[in-house]
Amino acid sequence: MKKVEIYSTPSCHFCHMAKEYFTANNVPFTDYNVATDTAKRTEMLEKSGQLGVPVIVIDDQDLIVGFDQEHLASLLGIPA
Repeated sequence: MKKVEIYSTPSCHFCHMAKEYFTANNVPFTDYNVATDTAKRTEMLEKSGQLGVPVIVIDDQDLIVGFDQEHLASLLGIPA
């Protein structure tokens, strides 16, 4: 199983879509609320170079900014 981390905010529509997609496909993930967790916000900025969310990291190597369902499906081996 791949390690999936998502940096998100409660008001982000695409963050909710990504988390719902993971849940629907039984993909466990760790969610970091960068609206309240300043250390994770700084970490996200260092990894992605921006403050846009969601930022999704898979296995500490693949980084996706935004909700790209097809790309996620390809990386995770799940249906798009």
